Amino acid sequence: MQKLVASLAAAAALVVPALARAGDVAMRIQDVPAGPRELATAAAPMHFNMLGLHWQGGGPVAYRTHRLHGGWTGWVDADADTAPDGGTGPWHDGGLAWTGAADAFQVRRGPGVTAVRAYELWSRVTAKPSRTLSEAGSPAIVTRSAWAADEKIVRAKPLVVAADKLAIVHHTAGTNAYTRAQAPAIVRGIEVYHVKGNGWNDIGYNFLVDRFGNVYEGRRGGIDKNVVGAHAEGFNTGSIGVALIGNFMAATPPRAMQDALVELLAWRLDLAHVDPLSTVVYSSGGNLKFKAGKLVTLRAVSGHRDTGPSECPGTNAYRLLPAIAKRVSRTGLPKIYAPTVAGALGGSIRFQARVSGALPWSVTVTDRLGKTVASGSGTGPLVDWRWNSLVAGMGVFTWTIATPGALAATGTIGVGRPAPPPPLSLTNLATVPAVLDGDATVTFTLGADAAVTARVEDATGATVASLLDEKRTAGQNSFVWPASSLADGRYRLLVTAKAGASSITKTDDVIVDRTLTGLAASPPAISPNGDGVGDSTTFSFALVGTTPVRLDIEQAGGLVVATPLQGELAAGGHTVGWDGSSAGALLPDGRYTAVVTVTDALGDVQYPLPFTIDTKPPTLALVDPARLSFTLDEPATVTVLVNGRTRIVASEQKGPFTIPYAGSVFSLTAEAQDAAGNLSPVLTG
Repeated sequence: MQKLVASLAAAAALVVPALARAGDVAMRIQDVPAGPRELATAAAPMHFNMLGLHWQGGGPVAYRTHRLHGGWTGWVDADADTAPDGGTGPWHDGGLAWTGAADAFQVRRGPGVTAVRAYELWSRVTAKPSRTLSEAGSPAIVTRSAWAADEKIVRAKPLVVAADKLAIVHHTAGTNAYTRAQAPAIVRGIEVYHVKGNGWNDIGYNFLVDRFGNVYEGRRGGIDKNVVGAHAEGFNTGSIGVALIGNFMAATPPRAMQDALVELLAWRLDLAHVDPLSTVVYSSGGNLKFKAGKLVTLRAVSGHRDTGPSECPGTNAYRLLPAIAKRVSRTGLPKIYAPTVAGALGGSIRFQARVSGALPWSVTVTDRLGKTVASGSGTGPLVDWRWNSLVAGMGVFTWTIATPGALAATGTIGVGRPAPPPPLSLTNLATVPAVLDGDATVTFTLGADAAVTARVEDATGATVASLLDEKRTAGQNSFVWPASSLADGRYRLLVTAKAGASSITKTDDVIVDRTLTGLAASPPAISPNGDGVGDSTTFSFALVGTTPVRLDIEQAGGLVVATPLQGELAAGGHTVGWDGSSAGALLPDGRYTAVVTVTDALGDVQYPLPFTIDTKPPTLALVDPARLSFTLDEPATVTVLVNGRTRIVASEQKGPFTIPYAGSVFSLTAEAQDAAGNLSPVLTG
């Protein structure tokens, strides 16, 4: 590794920190400053047991951690694990390392590194999972529900492909000295880091294997489907990503881990009918090592470093892969490899495959009712049989290549009656904001894939802007309308969707008006209960000229309940205070809309601004003092003082949550404050 330029930053040193939480995992994100920083000036540190780094620029990055109640570890090189679900960016996504309980870290960056971002995670160690699943021919697998995956944070349904072509082996880096109980906590931390840190749809790996030989289900759906992971940028589609939990640059994977990897790969490659000793020519999707479209020859059992600029899965694990592939080839025999079908109905169709020995084989073709319409057989390592399908007619036929004791290969040929396309629909057209003085966002929903165009007409019906002309998929859609080029006026937005012979056009009347700008409410939620916190709000805006202005407060349905302002105002900035009352009486809690109406050359133009009245304090309940587990009845900021000296502040959503803390809890106080400033009663425990 090239010489590093020291740039130290302790974990306590926060630069724009953010705290994310998912189940038993809490994660804090911070930008690491470029030079030393005094700890005394920083916020109180969060204890962590996992650490991930992102960085920009070329050059190496290394880190070390400070053990809780201990000393500093040695320096460890951070290994990039870039594998996005879609698109690339300027950041290198480093792997997530299990550090054990720690309270600080330091970073050392190479001369080409321009920025470093740290992800500290506390993944609570819980009881060892007792539930496992075994598919036919598979090892025992700890399912997502067993290791307590947080399904709420998964961003999208898994992408499934027709077949897998190879397996790619990784290591997670970090320590190898974890316990059986800590291994599921590592998997939970990786899920949160991959989703909330890297921005991926789900955990990147399809499977993970710990040092005790336990196999964990990774990305959802991968046990019974060919799910595309996010583990090897440019090589995700059609590959099975398996991560060995640990660091195997210098250490050797334990025998139990190797055995589990062999069983897992033997099962998955058998399902794909891939010879583990074969090679695959793969067209790269693009990364820093192989540009898009580059043809790369890979082994059926490859390491991450074969596909990109990475040291993964570590030198010692990588050296084992040829021996692992040989063991996989001998596990679960006999097998059928590389089945292919060439030809079309109405002519000669050729069926080919290889079997793992000089074995009897058969090919069978059945119709949609399961009746056999053709069959052939032979003996030897090669399957090669032709079917003259001239007499078969049209339809869909199922073929099967089998040899005794092997997992049969099967598929279909022919063309069935296609399913009717979904009906075309265009709904929920909306433009935000309601009155435009710059860019706007247009949203709409399609019931089917369609070609979509969008244009803008002025008051005379003349087209003044063409905004969109492209194919869009079914579901929620949006685009940005750069309305800054239009003069003030009233316009009509027309969005048209076309699919086949069907065409639908929806319209939205919009106003471009720059008379009033910068409308805001501070605070956007008030609690007019006389406690001195959030009792009133201030509406602010600016005018470009002298203008009649009216400010109304509306309930749901448009009923005006208060008018804090009506009159002519001069150009410049203005503020209007309001105490939440109507005719001297306070309004009830609920959602309201402040509507500012200006009268100018376009007539009455209305600017809506939603806000909330909330006088009810949040309800904070203590569920488990030892675990610092609570529940909330609404989103709030929670402040907890542990053992009279450690103060923790976290923003929490409605429902159950756990505050991250390492160590024993002897005493605590806690309170919650909602967005309107209401304070819950103080809890003690």
